Amino acid sequence: MPSTPVTVANSPESSAARTGVLLMLLGMLMFSLNDVMGKWLVSTYSVGQVIFIRSIAALIVLAPFIWFNGPQKIVQVDRPWVQAARVILSTAEVFAFYFAVIYLPLADVMTYWLAAPIYVAAISPFILKEPVGWRRWSAIIVGFIGVVIALEPSSQALTPQAIISIFGSLAFAFMLLLGRTLRGTPDTTLVFWQIIGAGLAGFAWVCFEWTPVTMRDLLLLGLLGIIAMLAHVLVNRALKLADAATVAPLQYTLLFWAILFGWMVFGDVPRMSMLVGSGFIVASGLFIFFREQQLKRQGRIRQPAETVVAGSGDSA
Repeated sequence: MPSTPVTVANSPESSAARTGVLLMLLGMLMFSLNDVMGKWLVSTYSVGQVIFIRSIAALIVLAPFIWFNGPQKIVQVDRPWVQAARVILSTAEVFAFYFAVIYLPLADVMTYWLAAPIYVAAISPFILKEPVGWRRWSAIIVGFIGVVIALEPSSQALTPQAIISIFGSLAFAFMLLLGRTLRGTPDTTLVFWQIIGAGLAGFAWVCFEWTPVTMRDLLLLGLLGIIAMLAHVLVNRALKLADAATVAPLQYTLLFWAILFGWMVFGDVPRMSMLVGSGFIVASGLFIFFREQQLKRQGRIRQPAETVVAGSGDSA
């Protein structure tokens, strides 16, 4: 008796890919909720206090993963100086993000952070000696044009908050570059030291400035760290279930959520220049990603394309 053919749509691979897509979309939503809550809380509490309490909550959530993978892997790190530099950059990035969202709409801040893959592509030939052809250089130029359009460079628009946003996104980009040289380090170890770095910086801050916290806000601050860690788990699981080329571009849904939540929660109406600039940035980032995927399949580059999740949740 002939067996019933299995259609591609119902194959285990396609089912896993669909699950991966759903998990990635949910992870981006969780990161967006994390950013909304962070913007809400830094209107009442200092950036250092918010980061300190969320770091404690994130460590509590991360503890079972550390125990399962073996606590000794946390201290036995490869290339400790590179690890330390990455922690410093991740701490600067998360502080810059929260400073930026105090004054700027979420969509504006997210636009700057989504430019990080473009910075990575532009810097990697000089630091990592990775070859970049004319197609990707063209996409990089388009991306930088998008940043300039979104920034609206003028004496009125080039504010300290915008400069902090650019600094934070550059710190994020350099953090990603160092991450490319630490691929042998487990994700749990990388996230642990990022949390420790941000937590220690937050602790140093609250030693000089502490605002009494209500029980409701304490729960929200704790939830901030839990949501960020949960988002990381969802994204990592999505990347295991589906090909990066399928799920990584979904990170740009962060911009949709930033616009929607910024309007619903904070009444922010997106600027036309930001919308146009973000369009350039998203198009450039997608082209760079898919071009690197194509070159990887052809064996013309050794490193796989970097999967980037922009936003403060990246630093947990």
